[in-house]
Amino acid sequence: MTDTHDALLTVVDAAKSYGSRKALDGVSLAISEGEFVALLGPNGAGKSTLFQLLSGLFVADGGDITICGHDIRRAPVMALARIGIVFQQATLDLDLSVERNLMFHARLHGLGGADARRRVAAELAAQGLADRRRDRVRDLSGGNRRKVELARAMVHEPRVLLMDEATVGLDPGSRAALLDQVHGLCAARGVGVLWASHLVDEAEGADRVVVLHRGRVRAEGTPAELVASAGTDSLARAFAELTEGGGRGASDNSDGNR
Repeated sequence: MTDTHDALLTVVDAAKSYGSRKALDGVSLAISEGEFVALLGPNGAGKSTLFQLLSGLFVADGGDITICGHDIRRAPVMALARIGIVFQQATLDLDLSVERNLMFHARLHGLGGADARRRVAAELAAQGLADRRRDRVRDLSGGNRRKVELARAMVHEPRVLLMDEATVGLDPGSRAALLDQVHGLCAARGVGVLWASHLVDEAEGADRVVVLHRGRVRAEGTPAELVASAGTDSLARAFAELTEGGGRGASDNSDGNR
Protein backbone atom coordinates (compact mmCIF):
# COMPACT_ATOMS: atom_id res chain seq x y z
CA MET A 1 0.00 0.00 0.00
CA THR A 2 1.11 3.60 -0.65
CA ASP A 3 2.96 5.31 2.20
CA THR A 4 0.19 7.22 4.00
CA HIS A 5 2.58 10.08 4.80
CA ASP A 6 2.68 10.96 1.09
CA ALA A 7 -0.92 10.09 0.29
CA LEU A 8 -3.56 12.49 -0.99
CA LEU A 9 -6.28 10.15 0.24
CA THR A 10 -6.09 7.67 3.10
CA VAL A 11 -8.75 5.32 4.37
CA VAL A 12 -7.99 3.35 7.53
CA ASP A 13 -10.30 0.61 8.83
CA ALA A 14 -13.45 2.13 7.35
CA ALA A 15 -16.60 0.35 8.48
CA LYS A 16 -20.25 0.80 7.57
CA SER A 17 -23.26 -1.34 8.37
CA TYR A 18 -26.90 -1.23 7.35
CA GLY A 19 -28.73 -2.98 10.14
CA SER A 20 -27.08 -6.36 10.59
CA ARG A 21 -25.36 -6.27 7.19
CA LYS A 22 -21.76 -5.09 7.05
CA ALA A 23 -21.30 -3.19 3.79
CA LEU A 24 -17.69 -2.32 4.66
CA ASP A 25 -15.64 -4.22 7.20
CA GLY A 26 -12.28 -2.61 8.00
CA VAL A 27 -11.35 -1.26 4.56
CA SER A 28 -7.99 0.51 4.21
CA LEU A 29 -6.35 2.07 1.16
CA ALA A 30 -4.30 5.09 0.12
CA ILE A 31 -3.72 7.06 -3.07
CA SER A 32 -0.72 9.24 -3.80
CA GLU A 33 -0.17 12.11 -6.22
CA GLY A 34 -0.54 11.10 -9.86
CA GLU A 35 -1.56 7.55 -8.99
CA PHE A 36 -4.37 5.66 -10.71
CA VAL A 37 -5.83 3.10 -8.30
CA ALA A 38 -8.52 0.73 -9.54
CA LEU A 39 -11.06 -0.40 -6.96
CA LEU A 40 -12.15 -3.68 -8.49
CA GLY A 41 -15.08 -5.65 -7.16
CA PRO A 42 -18.24 -7.44 -8.24
CA ASN A 43 -21.63 -5.81 -7.83
CA GLY A 44 -22.47 -5.57 -4.13
CA ALA A 45 -18.82 -5.61 -3.02
CA GLY A 46 -19.14 -2.29 -1.18
CA LYS A 47 -17.63 0.04 -3.79
CA SER A 48 -20.55 2.47 -3.85
CA THR A 49 -20.76 2.50 -0.05
CA LEU A 50 -17.10 3.45 0.14
CA PHE A 51 -17.66 6.26 -2.36
CA GLN A 52 -20.60 7.52 -0.32
CA LEU A 53 -18.30 7.77 2.70
CA LEU A 54 -15.54 9.47 0.68
CA SER A 55 -17.97 12.01 -0.75
CA GLY A 56 -19.53 12.85 2.61
CA LEU A 57 -22.98 11.49 1.73
CA PHE A 58 -22.79 9.06 4.65
CA VAL A 59 -20.70 8.91 7.80
CA ALA A 60 -18.61 5.84 8.55
CA ASP A 61 -19.45 3.78 11.63
CA GLY A 62 -15.73 3.46 12.31
CA GLY A 63 -12.32 4.18 10.88
CA ASP A 64 -10.68 7.32 9.50
CA ILE A 65 -10.77 9.08 6.14
CA THR A 66 -8.27 11.84 5.36
CA ILE A 67 -8.18 13.91 2.17
CA CYS A 68 -5.11 16.09 1.58
CA GLY A 69 -4.42 16.14 5.30
CA HIS A 70 -8.00 17.01 6.32
CA ASP A 71 -10.02 14.55 8.39
CA ILE A 72 -13.44 14.22 6.80
CA ARG A 73 -15.16 14.12 10.20
CA ARG A 74 -13.36 17.08 11.78
CA ALA A 75 -12.98 19.29 8.70
CA PRO A 76 -15.52 18.10 6.11
CA VAL A 77 -15.60 21.35 4.11
CA MET A 78 -11.82 21.45 3.70
CA ALA A 79 -11.64 17.73 2.91
CA LEU A 80 -14.46 17.66 0.37
CA ALA A 81 -13.15 20.76 -1.41
CA ARG A 82 -10.16 18.64 -2.50
CA ILE A 83 -12.14 15.98 -4.32
CA GLY A 84 -13.98 15.76 -7.63
CA ILE A 85 -16.56 13.04 -8.23
CA VAL A 86 -18.22 11.36 -11.19
CA PHE A 87 -20.98 9.09 -9.92
CA GLN A 88 -22.42 6.04 -11.64
CA GLN A 89 -25.79 7.75 -11.93
CA ALA A 90 -25.86 10.92 -14.02
CA THR A 91 -26.36 14.07 -11.95
CA LEU A 92 -26.40 16.79 -14.62
CA ASP A 93 -29.41 19.05 -15.14
CA LEU A 94 -30.57 17.91 -18.57
CA ASP A 95 -32.43 21.13 -19.35
CA LEU A 96 -29.51 23.45 -18.63
CA SER A 97 -26.74 24.10 -21.10
CA VAL A 98 -23.37 22.43 -20.71
CA GLU A 99 -21.83 25.74 -19.66
CA ARG A 100 -24.52 26.55 -17.09
CA ASN A 101 -24.14 23.12 -15.49
CA LEU A 102 -20.44 23.78 -14.98
CA MET A 103 -20.91 27.39 -13.86
CA PHE A 104 -23.37 26.25 -11.20
CA HIS A 105 -20.83 23.76 -9.89
CA ALA A 106 -18.06 26.37 -9.96
CA ARG A 107 -20.13 28.71 -7.81
CA LEU A 108 -20.81 25.94 -5.31
CA HIS A 109 -17.04 25.78 -4.84
CA GLY A 110 -16.71 29.54 -4.35
CA LEU A 111 -15.56 30.38 -7.85
CA GLY A 112 -17.17 33.39 -9.46
CA GLY A 113 -16.95 35.87 -12.29
CA ALA A 114 -13.98 35.70 -14.63
CA ASP A 115 -12.27 32.95 -12.62
CA ALA A 116 -15.27 30.63 -12.97
CA ARG A 117 -15.63 31.37 -16.68
CA ARG A 118 -11.91 30.72 -17.20
CA ARG A 119 -12.02 27.39 -15.41
CA VAL A 120 -15.19 26.26 -17.20
CA ALA A 121 -13.76 27.19 -20.60
CA ALA A 122 -10.50 25.37 -19.85
CA GLU A 123 -12.19 22.14 -18.80
CA LEU A 124 -14.60 22.13 -21.74
CA ALA A 125 -11.67 22.67 -24.09
CA ALA A 126 -9.80 19.79 -22.44
CA GLN A 127 -12.79 17.54 -23.17
CA GLY A 128 -13.21 18.79 -26.74
CA LEU A 129 -16.58 20.30 -25.89
CA ALA A 130 -15.93 24.02 -26.30
CA ASP A 131 -18.23 24.18 -29.32
CA ARG A 132 -21.05 22.43 -27.39
CA ARG A 133 -21.04 24.77 -24.39
CA ARG A 134 -24.44 26.29 -25.21
CA ASP A 135 -26.13 22.97 -26.05
CA ARG A 136 -28.61 21.50 -23.62
CA VAL A 137 -27.21 18.44 -21.90
CA ARG A 138 -30.17 16.31 -23.00
CA ASP A 139 -29.09 16.87 -26.61
CA LEU A 140 -25.68 15.23 -26.04
CA SER A 141 -24.73 11.60 -26.51
CA GLY A 142 -24.05 9.43 -23.48
CA GLY A 143 -20.31 9.69 -24.04
CA ASN A 144 -20.39 13.48 -24.22
CA ARG A 145 -22.53 13.70 -21.09
CA ARG A 146 -19.84 11.77 -19.25
CA LYS A 147 -17.25 14.20 -20.60
CA VAL A 148 -19.32 17.06 -19.20
CA GLU A 149 -19.44 15.32 -15.82
CA LEU A 150 -15.68 14.86 -15.86
CA ALA A 151 -15.18 18.52 -16.82
CA ARG A 152 -17.50 19.53 -13.98
CA ALA A 153 -15.62 17.34 -11.50
CA MET A 154 -12.35 19.08 -12.45
CA VAL A 155 -13.57 22.72 -12.53
CA HIS A 156 -12.42 23.48 -8.97
CA GLU A 157 -9.05 21.77 -9.57
CA PRO A 158 -9.38 18.90 -7.07
CA ARG A 159 -6.38 16.87 -5.97
CA VAL A 160 -8.36 13.61 -5.81
CA LEU A 161 -10.79 12.32 -8.45
CA LEU A 162 -13.34 9.64 -7.62
CA MET A 163 -14.84 7.71 -10.54
CA ASP A 164 -17.70 5.44 -9.46
CA GLU A 165 -18.53 2.92 -12.22
CA ALA A 166 -18.36 5.88 -14.59
CA THR A 167 -18.37 3.85 -17.82
CA VAL A 168 -21.71 2.14 -17.18
CA GLY A 169 -23.90 2.48 -20.27
CA LEU A 170 -21.14 3.73 -22.55
CA ASP A 171 -20.19 2.14 -25.85
CA PRO A 172 -16.70 0.58 -26.07
CA GLY A 173 -15.17 3.59 -27.81
CA SER A 174 -16.53 6.09 -25.29
CA ARG A 175 -15.49 3.82 -22.42
CA ALA A 176 -11.91 3.62 -23.68
CA ALA A 177 -11.78 7.36 -24.34
CA LEU A 178 -12.94 8.18 -20.80
CA LEU A 179 -10.40 5.81 -19.30
CA ASP A 180 -7.59 7.35 -21.36
CA GLN A 181 -8.69 10.85 -20.38
CA VAL A 182 -8.55 10.05 -16.67
CA HIS A 183 -5.15 8.38 -16.98
CA GLY A 184 -4.04 11.59 -18.68
CA LEU A 185 -5.16 13.67 -15.70
CA CYS A 186 -2.89 11.60 -13.47
CA ALA A 187 0.10 12.18 -15.74
CA ALA A 188 -0.50 15.83 -16.63
CA ARG A 189 -1.93 17.25 -13.42
CA GLY A 190 -0.81 14.85 -10.71
CA VAL A 191 -4.38 14.03 -9.76
CA GLY A 192 -4.83 10.94 -7.58
CA VAL A 193 -7.62 8.76 -8.97
CA LEU A 194 -9.77 6.08 -7.39
CA TRP A 195 -11.56 4.30 -10.24
CA ALA A 196 -14.26 1.88 -9.11
CA SER A 197 -15.35 -0.81 -11.54
CA HIS A 198 -16.43 -4.42 -11.88
CA LEU A 199 -14.82 -4.60 -15.34
CA VAL A 200 -11.39 -6.18 -15.13
CA ASP A 201 -10.05 -4.69 -18.35
CA GLU A 202 -10.45 -1.18 -16.87
CA ALA A 203 -8.02 -2.14 -14.11
CA GLU A 204 -5.29 -3.62 -16.29
CA GLY A 205 -3.54 -0.28 -16.82
CA ALA A 206 -3.82 0.85 -13.19
CA ASP A 207 -0.80 1.62 -11.02
CA ARG A 208 -2.38 -0.49 -8.31
CA VAL A 209 -5.50 -2.60 -7.96
CA VAL A 210 -7.51 -2.99 -4.76
CA VAL A 211 -9.86 -5.99 -4.90
CA LEU A 212 -12.94 -5.46 -2.76
CA HIS A 213 -15.33 -8.33 -2.05
CA ARG A 214 -18.11 -8.58 0.52
CA GLY A 215 -16.97 -5.38 2.17
CA ARG A 216 -13.36 -6.41 2.68
CA VAL A 217 -10.09 -5.88 0.84
CA ARG A 218 -9.12 -9.27 -0.57
CA ALA A 219 -5.90 -8.23 -2.25
CA GLU A 220 -3.90 -5.18 -3.26
CA GLY A 221 -0.96 -4.65 -5.59
CA THR A 222 0.01 -3.95 -9.16
CA PRO A 223 -1.87 -5.97 -11.80
CA ALA A 224 1.25 -8.12 -12.29
CA GLU A 225 1.59 -8.72 -8.54
CA LEU A 226 -2.02 -9.87 -8.23
CA VAL A 227 -1.63 -12.24 -11.17
CA ALA A 228 1.56 -13.71 -9.70
CA SER A 229 0.09 -13.98 -6.21
CA ALA A 230 -2.98 -15.83 -7.50
CA GLY A 231 -0.86 -18.10 -9.69
CA THR A 232 -2.94 -17.35 -12.78
CA ASP A 233 -2.16 -16.12 -16.28
CA SER A 234 -4.35 -12.99 -16.30
CA LEU A 235 -5.87 -10.35 -14.06
CA ALA A 236 -9.33 -11.60 -15.00
CA ARG A 237 -8.51 -15.08 -13.69
CA ALA A 238 -6.91 -13.65 -10.56
CA PHE A 239 -10.00 -11.56 -9.91
CA ALA A 240 -12.22 -14.61 -10.35
CA GLU A 241 -10.09 -16.58 -7.88
CA LEU A 242 -10.29 -13.82 -5.31
CA THR A 243 -14.00 -13.14 -5.58
CA GLU A 244 -15.68 -16.29 -6.88
CA GLY A 245 -13.38 -19.07 -5.79
CA GLY A 246 -12.84 -17.73 -2.30
CA GLY A 247 -9.12 -17.42 -2.85
CA ARG A 248 -6.93 -15.15 -0.75
CA GLY A 249 -4.14 -12.97 -2.00
CA ALA A 250 -0.93 -12.28 -0.12
CA SER A 251 -2.33 -8.98 1.14
CA ASP A 252 -5.77 -10.23 2.17
CA ASN A 253 -7.36 -7.83 4.64
CA SER A 254 -7.97 -10.68 7.08
CA ASP A 255 -4.22 -10.79 7.62
CA GLY A 256 -4.17 -7.19 8.80
CA ASN A 257 -3.37 -5.50 5.48
CA ARG A 258 -3.39 -1.70 5.59
